[in-house]
Amino acid sequence: MAPIGTGPEHDRLDFYRKDMAQLSQRGRLRSLSPRAGVDFSSNDYIGLAASDRLKDAIRAALDDGVAVGAAGSRLLRGHTEWQADFEFEAARFFGAEAALGFGGGYMANFALLATLPQREDLLLMDELSHASTHEGARAGRASVQRFRHGDVAHAEDVITNWRRAGNTGAVWIAVESLYSMDGDVAPLRELAALADRHGFLIVDEAHATGVFGPDGRGLTHHLEGRENVLTLHTLGKALGGSGALICGAKCLLDFMVNRSRPFIFATAPSPLMAVAGRAALQILRDEPWRRDLLQDHIACFNDEMARRLPRIQTSGSQIVPLIVGPDAETMALAAQIQARGFDVRGIRPPTVPEGSARLRISLNLNVTRQDIRRLTDTLEELWPDL
Repeated sequence: MAPIGTGPEHDRLDFYRKDMAQLSQRGRLRSLSPRAGVDFSSNDYIGLAASDRLKDAIRAALDDGVAVGAAGSRLLRGHTEWQADFEFEAARFFGAEAALGFGGGYMANFALLATLPQREDLLLMDELSHASTHEGARAGRASVQRFRHGDVAHAEDVITNWRRAGNTGAVWIAVESLYSMDGDVAPLRELAALADRHGFLIVDEAHATGVFGPDGRGLTHHLEGRENVLTLHTLGKALGGSGALICGAKCLLDFMVNRSRPFIFATAPSPLMAVAGRAALQILRDEPWRRDLLQDHIACFNDEMARRLPRIQTSGSQIVPLIVGPDAETMALAAQIQARGFDVRGIRPPTVPEGSARLRISLNLNVTRQDIRRLTDTLEELWPDL
């Protein structure tokens, strides 16, 4: 007799088909679509992904014999001189004692939160923190609580109640410096002061690296180098490549090398991405006009929106959420905008909270001021249809 659920009459894919059908009925079925239209959706904020300088750096590295793949984990043969040089240079650039590279930002965030907070500690996360933060928290040992978005007083209340319950461990406060779906900035100075009294501050700089701070060093640049501050800088957004770095105290990063399973058992990043990363840091130093032009784009979009759709509040950063609300209406509006030649994507729950489906406008150097005006023309025309 065949085991239950494996006989010839049993549809092994029934659960998955039904789940996809339910997502479709709720307007939440996702699919992959190719690039098309003017880029208002990528995170290539300062236009480095297709930079000639990055291409030239990689061509030169290949000509010098740098391998495409690392061919092993960092603790085996995957630790290359190019990765070591890049981490050393990145630590100096960002102002940290040390840096440790990962293949991507999601894995770096996951590894950090699953490894450093210990069983007696509290991991306190902003409620809008990235999915990788939540997954790392689930995989870790510490107790986990959330605080209201950007609300330092509420974060302190949570800590106070946790302490009153007799807990004496460290508190690890995890936030984003610039929130990926809302475009707003965390109150970093106040959070750092709270961390100074209770433990550590972890800041995901993914969407601020290369865009804000001196030479694009991020919004946490004034806190780098403190022993209780760790930052995550991705290479796959403004820096134009792929991978990520955790920056912080060497002791903590050495602990991760020895204790972090996502680091120990993963194939190392491509040496070519280390080459690209070093070139990107040099571009940040040499070409401040990129950040200046992006700020001009942000100001242009804000001015046009204030004139055309004054009821819509913009974020002040390169990430602008236009909240529509219902899932189906959001995706319908996105489709209409895409049909006009703009790559604007709709974002639905669970990526964002229920009832807050939105268009996520990403301003970058792959567009012109004329493109921005054309997009705002289109938004003015189509938004009243809702």
